[in-house]
Amino acid sequence: RPNRGEETRGQEAGGEEAGSEEVSYGKAQPGPSPRTAQTRLMELNPATPLGAVDLDLLLRLGVAAGLGLLLGLEREVRGRAAGLRTHGIICFAASAMTISLVALHRQAGGEDGDLMRIYEATGAFIGIIGAGLVVFSKGRLQNLTTAANLFLTAVIGIACGLGQWPLVVIGTAISLLMLAVIGRFASRVWPDGESAG
Repeated sequence: RPNRGEETRGQEAGGEEAGSEEVSYGKAQPGPSPRTAQTRLMELNPATPLGAVDLDLLLRLGVAAGLGLLLGLEREVRGRAAGLRTHGIICFAASAMTISLVALHRQAGGEDGDLMRIYEATGAFIGIIGAGLVVFSKGRLQNLTTAANLFLTAVIGIACGLGQWPLVVIGTAISLLMLAVIGRFASRVWPDGESAG
């Protein structure tokens, strides 16, 4: 059985060891070198080879661009602020953004990112453009229909990017019906109504 002096020495030795551990934990740990931190910031997703361009990708982007031009044709004919090019670019851009985000989401294994942010980003962007289009002149709001059609064009572009062809066809048909047929009918019945702007 150890005597009292040995226990005291053992406790002191233990205290020194504990103290030495505390001191070692208290030391500043060396951080990553600036070069290592920079390398981590530049970690990118695997590049998609140029040869990966296939018929499905071309179809989605091509249909989006064509339908965007078609949706902007009526606005162009009527001399509105946003016509062929604006509608075509927005529809194509929404489709390209959707395809890019879906591909990135799959490369990450579905763990990183939220595809619902596509709609948030598109809505915010169209809101900025729509706010610039809508003007108040001579006691009336102008270009409301054009701003709304731009939003529908972006939604159709997203649907093209996702390959949701039934939604693309129905959305395009409804848009053309409202702009061309119903718009002309409303302008004849109500010359000073919404269809006039």
